[in-house]
Amino acid sequence: MNLIKHMTSSARAMLAAGAILALPGCISVGAGGEPPESLLTLTSTASAPAGLVAVTGAEGTAGAIAVLTPETPAKLDVLRIPVNVTDTEVAYLQEAVWIEKPARLFRRMLGETLRVRGEEYGGVLILDNDDTPTLATQFVRGTLLDMTYDVRSSSVIVRYEAVRSDRDGTVTSRRFEARESDVLPEAEFVGPAMNRTANVVAAEVADWVLGQP
Repeated sequence: MNLIKHMTSSARAMLAAGAILALPGCISVGAGGEPPESLLTLTSTASAPAGLVAVTGAEGTAGAIAVLTPETPAKLDVLRIPVNVTDTEVAYLQEAVWIEKPARLFRRMLGETLRVRGEEYGGVLILDNDDTPTLATQFVRGTLLDMTYDVRSSSVIVRYEAVRSDRDGTVTSRRFEARESDVLPEAEFVGPAMNRTANVVAAEVADWVLGQP
């Protein structure tokens, strides 16, 4: 039985309050504060197999696609998970700490998803790091608007404004969003829910980039 779905709204609110009100303004790992017991990351559900080959530059091959690190609002430019308390108030979830800033984690997830799904197009070369000598013919950039927990709806929200620059100079943007509801406001539940939700967004972005509907 899913106990989360049977919680009353008041019980969820009380639990959420306990998870966010005790937070300090920032984390102090390595500066006299206690380090977190564990760190959160994003893992793509699409994993490229060993030996996967992608070629660009040769006749008949697809061009390389560069995935750039998305821009973020200030609330995501930290190692914490933001909590939308009201329309004008943001807190951070207690004991929920990313191993790296979420923009870079999402970039790698999107790159891996594109790499795997690109096999259907004959193997597309995906560039998702900062140091590459290959000139890409297509770029995917954008803004990671939300990777947030909403306390009012007990939901995890991932929202990404993607911008695709094609080889012919065409620039197209599209907003993607996914959410998962009935998530308890604790790191052990929010972390996995955030990973699932980010994977949904990454898959939709990859299909849009590769299929170009």
